[in-house]
Order: sequence, then structure tokens, then C-alpha cells
Amino acid sequence: MTLPVMEPDLDAAVLKEWARVVDDGPFSSLCWGERIAFGNPDSLTLLGALAAWTDRVRLVTTVIVPQLHDPVMLAKGLATGDMLSGGRLTVGIGVGGRQEDYDAVGADMASQTMRGMAERVAIMKRVWAGEKVTESVLPVGPSPVQPGGPPLMVGTIGPKTVRSAATWADGMAGTTLDLDVTKQNELFDVARTAWSEAGKPKPHLATSFWFAMGEGDGPRAQMHRHLRRYMNWIPAEFVDAMAPTTGWAGGEDELHDVLRTFEAIGTDEIHLIPTSSDIDQLRRVADVAKDFA
Repeated sequence: MTLPVMEPDLDAAVLKEWARVVDDGPFSSLCWGERIAFGNPDSLTLLGALAAWTDRVRLVTTVIVPQLHDPVMLAKGLATGDMLSGGRLTVGIGVGGRQEDYDAVGADMASQTMRGMAERVAIMKRVWAGEKVTESVLPVGPSPVQPGGPPLMVGTIGPKTVRSAATWADGMAGTTLDLDVTKQNELFDVARTAWSEAGKPKPHLATSFWFAMGEGDGPRAQMHRHLRRYMNWIPAEFVDAMAPTTGWAGGEDELHDVLRTFEAIGTDEIHLIPTSSDIDQLRRVADVAKDFA
């Protein structure tokens, strides 16, 4: 389950309640995304809070963009989160899709490539291995609880990105806009093949989609409002055109059937993305998710 970090008017009470309900089960992971030029919480600050608010669930960044951070400081922050959570951190990373976020922190848009991300991952892994990255007296710490650092998931919707990440990632944390299971399985097959050719164990296969729980026309209208707000870098008429077929909207039985179709193609996890901060929607999804725990 993803926290509603992109929703308006959030406060600590809302985020804490969501985190604790997710931690109570039956969810396997608690996720949150990153943007800079937006009203969402800072990813690393939130990681610290979630480490304190939860005890069981894995904490997954979906995704954080290394090119928007100094790689040594990012490695230090993530290692701290892994330590505070007792080794429950998984790091989903991606190149990011918004120039305004790069501009906001003075990052070079030329680094918005898989090569730029891989170079930063290599530095982060050196930090997590306890290597000195400068001539300092001591290496950068703390050491992560998980040997070698948290598992890394590449955030992607394209086969080229999947193939290029096979050498350093432990799996993929993709997304599907239209819930096309056949296309998703084709991408999973790309990952399975790439990991095998790299001589690595089979990848952790995760995908995500937006959801809105309810009956009638209300859920689809909720989805539309969320997309209009979140996709604010896309012309509104384009968002309006895609809104009727983006994400999933409906009731418990329908969601159960959708999850079964993804289970059938070997999906290890689905990171559901809320389009409302209404805690009732989370509880309704929990009633469905318990059948998959």
C-alpha cells in the first residue's frame, strides 16, 4: 500500500494513521513516492517517521530519484532509515520524469539517464559496503542493517530500462496505467531473461496502479480529480482523455478479481496507489488484500 503523500491537506496525524493501519496488516509493504516541486513530504524525513511508526511492514521508496540528491548523503540517509527500521527498507529508484524537479534542486538534466542513475548507485553501494569514498579518517556511516545495503528495485515501464538495471538491481517496481496484464507479463519476461543472463536469482517483480474504492460514478470521478492534480505537468486535456482508462475504480469483488489476474502472471507485489486520503478506502482494500497475504 502506498501512502497518500500526493493528496492535499496532509498532516502527521493522517500519515501516522495510514502507516499504522498498513502495519497492522495484511499488507507486505508500505510505499511512498518522491517529487520536489510539489506539496508532498520529503522522502528521507518521512522514512525516519515511518521507521518509528511501524514495526512489521517493509518500507519501500517508489521511487526516489538519485540524480536529485548527493549520492553519498542519499546513501547515508537510506542507511539510517534501514538502521532505524531494523532492516525493513527496500529502495525503489528511477530517473524521474519531470524537469521541474531537476530544476528545483539544480540537478543536471543530462544526468536523467540510466547511466547517470547507475553511476550514483555504484557510489551508494560503496558507502553501504563501508568503503571510503574520500580520504576521510572514517568511512561514511551508519552501516545498513541489511548486508550490502537495502535491496534495490528499478522503477520502470520500459524493457530497455529493465535490461540495463539487471546488473545492479534486485527487481523492478514498475507501474501500469491501464492494467494491461498481457503487456505487464511481457515486461516481467524481459526482467526474468535479463536477470538470468546476468547470472542472478530471479528478480522481485512488482507493479503498481492507482485505485479508487466505491460504487457508482464516484470512484472514477475521484480518480480523475487525483490525476488532474498529480499530473500537473501534462496539459489538462491530455489528462482528461486518459482519465477514463487510467487506474482502477470499483468495489471489493472487482478489485479481488483484478489482483488475481496479476497473481496469475507471477507478480510478487502490487503497490496500490490511493487517490484519496480517506482511511475508509484503505480499510476496504485491507479486507480484499487479506486473501493474498
